[in-house]
Amino acid sequence: MQFVNPIRDIKTIQAMKDELRKHSIRDLLLFVLGINTGISLLDLLNLTVQDVWDGQNAKPFLYIKDEKTGEDKAHYLNSRIGEILIEYLSNGDWKPEDYLFKSKKDCRPITRQQAYRIINHSAREVGISEKIGTHTLRKTFGYHAYYKGVAISILKSIFHHHSTAETLKYLGIDRAEKKPIQVDVNL
Repeated sequence: MQFVNPIRDIKTIQAMKDELRKHSIRDLLLFVLGINTGISLLDLLNLTVQDVWDGQNAKPFLYIKDEKTGEDKAHYLNSRIGEILIEYLSNGDWKPEDYLFKSKKDCRPITRQQAYRIINHSAREVGISEKIGTHTLRKTFGYHAYYKGVAISILKSIFHHHSTAETLKYLGIDRAEKKPIQVDVNL
């Protein structure tokens, strides 16, 4: 597997969203869900409508069974995800058991290769020259979560890493870099 980078710049993330929206709300949802939850690509592709939708609105949490521990892990579905889910699911005749990222060819989910093509093509279109792939979604989530004050120990747990050093390396964070971390309690 080739090493890929997170998308560090917020303006670039917005440019990716704009580019993906031009092609497909489905593709935009894949990107937004990935960068806002850190869910693995395989888990994303296996999501069904009923996992994220109550029939009228986005559910507040998505529960995915952790393969290593066997327990259900909750993933918060924020308002950005909710907005795109409403837009995406209101434009079709969806059944609860339908795959969320349904292929245009059949009722199965898109493949890992197709997800890679979607992300990589949009990255090139907006001028990203770094190595980008499907892991970029998880890494972008972790990178921005870290700099917004999420403890590295929590990210380590989400990514199933053995050490904080492994997580920092995975996210492309250099400990020597003195970028301020924003802990926004906003009481």
